[in-house]
Amino acid sequence: MKLFHLADLHIGKQVHGVSLLPDQRYILEQVLEAVKRQRPDAVLLCGDIYDKPQIAREAEKLYDWFLTELTACGQPVLIISGNHDSAAHVGYFSDLLKKNQLYTTAPEFTGVREPVTLEDDHGPVHFWLMPFLKPAHVKRFYPEAGIETYTDACRTVIEKMNLDESKRNVLLAHQFVTGATTSESEQITAGGLDNVDAELFDNFDYVALGHIHKPQKIRRDEVRYCGTPLKYSFSEASHNKSVSLVTLCEKGKVTIDEIELIPLRDMREIKGSYDELTLRKNYENTNRFDYLRVILTDEDEIPDAIALMRNIYPNIMRLDYDNRRTRTTSVID
Repeated sequence: MKLFHLADLHIGKQVHGVSLLPDQRYILEQVLEAVKRQRPDAVLLCGDIYDKPQIAREAEKLYDWFLTELTACGQPVLIISGNHDSAAHVGYFSDLLKKNQLYTTAPEFTGVREPVTLEDDHGPVHFWLMPFLKPAHVKRFYPEAGIETYTDACRTVIEKMNLDESKRNVLLAHQFVTGATTSESEQITAGGLDNVDAELFDNFDYVALGHIHKPQKIRRDEVRYCGTPLKYSFSEASHNKSVSLVTLCEKGKVTIDEIELIPLRDMREIKGSYDELTLRKNYENTNRFDYLRVILTDEDEIPDAIALMRNIYPNIMRLDYDNRRTRTTSVID
C-alpha cells in the first residue's frame, strides 16, 4: 500500500507581511501532479491545514480547490486537525464526507473513534486519526485516567485504541515528539511542556506526524515528520522540502522515499557587502525573485539599502547587518 504523507500546509500563511498564497497554489499543483503520477492508495494530511483558526476567504478557496482536485484523483484522503487549525472547521460534515472517501477527525474530541480501514494484498491496514491534543481535551472525556501532561493525554488515547498488533496500524498525529529539531516558524511551548514521549508509538507500523517543519525521523524511520511543503522562515533556508512516499508491504516491512518539491520562489539568505551583492556578475545567474534575507557586512549602514537593493532583488523580506560595530537586526515588513 502506497501512502502520501503531507502536513503543515499552513494555507494563508504570511511571512514578514507577504502572502504566500500564490506560492502555496504552485506547490499544491506539484503535489497533485505527484499524486496523479504515483497513484498512492491514500493521502494523509497531518494537521495545520490552515495557518490560523480564523480563516481568510482566499485561504479557504485555495483549500477547497486543492481538496476537490485531490479527491478527484480517486484515492481516500485522511485528515487530522493541528494546533493552528479550528478543529471544528476541519471536522465539519465529517460523517457526510466519508461517502467521498474523505475522512476527518471530529469537530471536537469526544474519545477514541474507530479506525479507517483500507485493504491491500497483505490484508487490512488500520488508520487511527488523532488530532492535536491538549491534556484538557482528553481529561474531560477520560477523567479517571489521571492525565496531567501531553504524554499522559496521548498515552491514554493510544491505550483506548486497543490495537490489534497482529495487523498493520498507522497513526496520524500532530504533536511535538521529544527529540525533534524545530524551526523559528513553529509554536512550541516554553520549557517543553508540550513534549510527547516517542515510546508511545512503538506499536504502530508507521506514524505520520505533523507539527515540526523539518523532515526527520524520531528514534526510528517509521516515526516521521514529513515537514512543510514550503519554507516558512529563514531558519528553514537549508531544508529540502518534499512529500513522503511511504510503502507498506507485509507486517514489519515499510519503505520511505521522498518526492522533492520545487518552490515558485525559494527562501534563502545572501551575505556580503553592499558592493558585492549589487555587482552584476554576482547575481546575474541567480534567481533574483526568491524571498531573501540579506546580510550586509559593511561597517557603516547603507542609506536606503532596502529600497536600493529591491531594484535588483524585489522580494527582500529581511535586512540584517553583520559587522564588528553592530549586531543589530532590522526586520522589513
